[in-house]
Amino acid sequence: MTRERDQATEIAATGTTVDVGDATTRYLLYGLLPSWFVPGLADWAMHRRTRIEDTAGTKESFIHSLMMAEVGIPIALTLRYEVNPLLLTVQLGGAAVHEATALWDVRTAVHSDREVKPIEQHIHSFLESLPFGGLASLMCLHADQVKSLLRGGDDPDAWRLVPRRPPLSPGYLAGIAAAIGTCVLLPYGEELVRCRRAARARKKHARSDAAHWRAPGSTRSKKRSVNKKRSMKGR
Repeated sequence: MTRERDQATEIAATGTTVDVGDATTRYLLYGLLPSWFVPGLADWAMHRRTRIEDTAGTKESFIHSLMMAEVGIPIALTLRYEVNPLLLTVQLGGAAVHEATALWDVRTAVHSDREVKPIEQHIHSFLESLPFGGLASLMCLHADQVKSLLRGGDDPDAWRLVPRRPPLSPGYLAGIAAAIGTCVLLPYGEELVRCRRAARARKKHARSDAAHWRAPGSTRSKKRSVNKKRSMKGR
């Protein structure tokens, strides 16, 4: 308590204050958003370790791409446009759809032969909670827009995309774009390509086996011929 009183006295004496809105914005831009890439990469590593291409395959990898789009589009819009009822609706809808797709993802993995280890489940908990944490912070920053949304958005600009004023710096946007390309698009694109290649290899192998068994000199073909002769003799 003494320390807090001392800090309050210092702030009162110097006139220095901390803007909660600015601090929260910095946390979202330079803390939460960049840290999102860490569990995303860890999840990709777990998929590779459990050989997703030989188990759940292309279906689960496609679900991962879908989930990234569900959070990526609202984030991209938020970085470029002002928060208003339209953007809040997109963000809330994206978070809800992302949660439903996450359940589909886990169900797909569990029903396949891929083992979802406890550490991967903990990684999923971060990936699921971060969108809600970011959205909650954003709604606190823009409580007036939340109220406008609840009233139906009576402002003339409520239901259109309004560019940020001032916009985020080009350097920051370029850094985020580079991070997305390196930590999201590249690894998960590689995963999808790997799964598709494995699926094509299995189909090719299956066709090869089928052709082998149908070949005139194969063991199975000989058995068919013998069975046919026995059937004709029986008649």
